[in-house]
Amino acid sequence: MTVVLLSEISSIVKNAKASAKTIVATNGCFDILHIGHLSYLSESKALGDILVVGVNSDASVRQLKGSGRPINSEQDRAELLAALKPVDYVVIFEELDASNFLREVKPDVYTKGGDYHPTELPEYSTTQEIGAKIEIINLVEGKSTSALVDRIKD
Repeated sequence: MTVVLLSEISSIVKNAKASAKTIVATNGCFDILHIGHLSYLSESKALGDILVVGVNSDASVRQLKGSGRPINSEQDRAELLAALKPVDYVVIFEELDASNFLREVKPDVYTKGGDYHPTELPEYSTTQEIGAKIEIINLVEGKSTSALVDRIKD
């Protein structure tokens, strides 16, 4: 619903936790939104009361995905995510992994897509440090931004 600064999210989450709310966090590039993203975000939200989504900045997407990405700017991606029903807060972060984002949010649950194994996540040690439970969400087969970009190019 709202795009906030990384520096603002910890106090928002602290207030929510004081009201016994369960915080779920996830992150990604979310470059071209598709049904796989919506399914993933809906399943993530179902694990708690408040869903905070970290979005990679344009610079970090370029480092992760190559010079042709992102297709959409970080602000556009954040606003689109914030408009989705399952999403409560969106934060743009600069780093290649979400460790600093997670340290600010301190979620109860951290979700990632089914193409990851929990111990292989770059953020694994951070989740252990902050006491977040990792939940792997199944992907919608055949639905990915990279596949869409390849299809458009063809």
